[in-house]
Amino acid sequence: MDEKLKRYQGIFPAFYACYDDTGRVSTSRTKSLAKYLLAKGVTGLYVGGSSGECIYQSVEERKTILEAVMDAVGGKLVVIAHVACNNTADSCELARHAESLGVDAIAAIPPIYFHLPPYAIADYWNAISAAAPNTDFIIYNIPQLAGVALSTQLLQEMAKNPRVIGVKNSSMPTQDIQMWRDATERELVVFNGPDEQLLSGLAAGAVGGIGGTYAAMPELYERIFTLVRGGGILPARDIQDACCHIIYKMCSGQGNMYAMIKEILRLRGAPDIGGVRAPLYPLQPGDEAIAASCAADIDAAIAQFCC
Repeated sequence: MDEKLKRYQGIFPAFYACYDDTGRVSTSRTKSLAKYLLAKGVTGLYVGGSSGECIYQSVEERKTILEAVMDAVGGKLVVIAHVACNNTADSCELARHAESLGVDAIAAIPPIYFHLPPYAIADYWNAISAAAPNTDFIIYNIPQLAGVALSTQLLQEMAKNPRVIGVKNSSMPTQDIQMWRDATERELVVFNGPDEQLLSGLAAGAVGGIGGTYAAMPELYERIFTLVRGGGILPARDIQDACCHIIYKMCSGQGNMYAMIKEILRLRGAPDIGGVRAPLYPLQPGDEAIAASCAADIDAAIAQFCC
């Protein structure tokens, strides 16, 4: 692997939005969460993505969050900033801002709502990349939310841009990871997206993972990564099974999964980072018991597999 790409090997929690008690972005809580994850030994952070509730934040709020993260852990963790917005101009503004802070890479989903042709998507991504000419660019493939899927032809077109170094692949077919690895003549990195299949993604050649539940139980995902790298597929499968069962339980409440995760973090001694922003649904009566059960399951799995 190219030396400059090796820094992307590992576990990257998708960073959560941190709000104060009134629902405003909290820089102090953002810094606290970043430092908490640094202490957990993760490779890096993916800031401003789906788990960060970016779709419900203003450009200025997203700048504030990234500034707080970089102030807390810049130079200590690999930071990938997701900069896509609903229009090209705002996306480019966030890209320029991210580069000015010294992030390692920027990332972007394709344009959403209107289903644009591949050449328009390529123009959008290349415009964002051009706004940060000294920063790596990662394509974010999440067809179930973006409404459009990355294709081999589009990836090959994007690979003409030397700043494009890889794909965050959140499509469900693990085969896509192999397809993206084989699609271009030059080496690209692929990150596994779906947390439920980190093991499968790594086996298919992903260099690491970027996941929305990683911050809730980073110890378990780090252990999966270490075991797979050492050839320990069977013990890694046991941990993956445990993670999947916890995820299923997280999603069994009425409140949004990220509201559940933020409660789990509090119960496990992590910083209080507030709730979720409407229209995401907050925790409802009975959800706290589910969160407590998830927290207990995480602690038990860590004791079983990581000690």
